[in-house]
Amino acid sequence: MTELLQRQVRNRLLRRFPEDAFELLAPLLEPVELPVKHSLVQPRKSIEHVCFIESGLASMVAESADGKSVEIRHIGREGIAGYPVVLGVDQTPNKTFMQVPGLGLQVATEDFLSVLDHPGVRQLLLRYVHTCELQLAHSALAAAKFNMHQRLARWLLMCHDRIDGNDLPLTHEFLALMLGVRRAGVTDELHILEGMHAIRSTRGNVRILDRDMLIDIAGGCYGVPEQEYERLVENSPRSVNPAGRLNGHHAVERPPRRDEALRPRPRESARSVAIVVRRP
Repeated sequence: MTELLQRQVRNRLLRRFPEDAFELLAPLLEPVELPVKHSLVQPRKSIEHVCFIESGLASMVAESADGKSVEIRHIGREGIAGYPVVLGVDQTPNKTFMQVPGLGLQVATEDFLSVLDHPGVRQLLLRYVHTCELQLAHSALAAAKFNMHQRLARWLLMCHDRIDGNDLPLTHEFLALMLGVRRAGVTDELHILEGMHAIRSTRGNVRILDRDMLIDIAGGCYGVPEQEYERLVENSPRSVNPAGRLNGHHAVERPPRRDEALRPRPRESARSVAIVVRRP
């Protein structure tokens, strides 16, 4: 089996793990393919694995007793599926599954829990859970205080943070789940954003033409949780020994910018995006 090196992983949390903790965890990580609809966490069933997502996009969905459902947050390479185990929870009523296919690094929960004894890992993951709670709080804020096309702009920005390139393979069904509206309503809201020249929508795909415009449209419902992730996770010291002291690595190692999930991207002009050649 090829040795897994920390500098090779794309998952943002794994890249911030203390070096000694990553060395303990690496042999336990299993590369897995994550096709569309693949279940990562099943509702009210034991969380048997934790998955560090390397690429693709997962949805965490809340369901009511009478079958109504809505997406409550995304998980991409900035995080992990199954994170309730960090809080000592063995199962959850929410479900998590893949909406955009990708790859991941999976570890059995019982093995993962042993790594949580490392104080640096525990601090990092609790900070990550804090940012997850902020995402939920701002989803509630957006639903209560912002209009539909502002909420759609926010969700598209969040997807854009987690998926390479400017083409987002999102179906109307998925967008309806994100917003908690009917598919016909999604079409109307997409037309609004297209009229503002922020996106181009085709069947099963949304292309971001002007991220700057989307940020302006979303207004105050996008950005705060992303900034908190940057502050607490992305800029956290990586090497913390068991005594909780830094090992001298005060400088943060920066991977290529495209791998910087959950950090608001530098604004691109519509012209610069429009001339990008679509990849095969």
